[in-house]
Amino acid sequence: MSRIAYVNGQYVPFREARVHIEDRGYQLGDGVYEVCEIRNGALVDERRHLLRLERSLSELRMTMPVTQSALRFVMAETVRRNRVKDGLIYLQVTRGVARRDHGFPEEVIKAALVVTVRALDRKKIEKAAEVGIAVITVPDDRWGRVDIKTIGLLPNVLARQKAKDAGAKDAWFVDSEGLVTEGAASNAWIVTKDDVLVTRPSSNRILTGITRTVAKEIAIKLQMTVEERAFSVAEALAANEAFLTSATQTVMPVISIDGHKIASGKPGPVTKRLREEFHRTAEIGPKIV
Repeated sequence: MSRIAYVNGQYVPFREARVHIEDRGYQLGDGVYEVCEIRNGALVDERRHLLRLERSLSELRMTMPVTQSALRFVMAETVRRNRVKDGLIYLQVTRGVARRDHGFPEEVIKAALVVTVRALDRKKIEKAAEVGIAVITVPDDRWGRVDIKTIGLLPNVLARQKAKDAGAKDAWFVDSEGLVTEGAASNAWIVTKDDVLVTRPSSNRILTGITRTVAKEIAIKLQMTVEERAFSVAEALAANEAFLTSATQTVMPVISIDGHKIASGKPGPVTKRLREEFHRTAEIGPKIV
């Protein structure tokens, strides 16, 4: 069965999906996005993702292209038409089509909405989690509002490619003080020698991940100690465990940083427990397919 995309009010074959050449997302990166997990035919944490989408739009002085209830319908219908039981749904909203100019269009234009779905190989992800992944560190050269989930991701693209070139899975950004901010497509965590979970606090320097939020809730529920503070690369290298959180990988153990093993070089018990508990704590929507 061919893939189906939703583009500005129409469900179209994926190969025929198009946006206008003067869409401000294409020309100026003037837009935002969200990615939501599909698990066993249901959406994971849809409510939280849509709340974050609304916040991102508000920060860019944009409005939702459709009502939240209509967007929920479109998301479910796109999943249904693609018959994806395990995968990701991608939503992108741009300011719309207008003559190219850096300033906002003077006339009122309709925001553009694109929704796509793709399947994921859950067995492959679980296999990676069993052995853990490697990350590298890169200087954080991004703009100062990474708390807005914008489609302008060139620094993240370059960081991910550098990780790929080094044989690693992800890159962790490091600020000018030598402190880890977050991953190129994830939030970064460590577990100290005292079994304290540490992750950077929410601010304009990180994107507050939905999976990060759920992981924190799990840790509190399990009576683990969580500290929201910055940590250095040196502290990460000396940690008992390290892991990252993202919609794609949920809770993924990190076993090496810049080629240096973390503790035994194997996934640790805290990370494993958080991963096992994730979908028991996340909000799972009704079954779609």
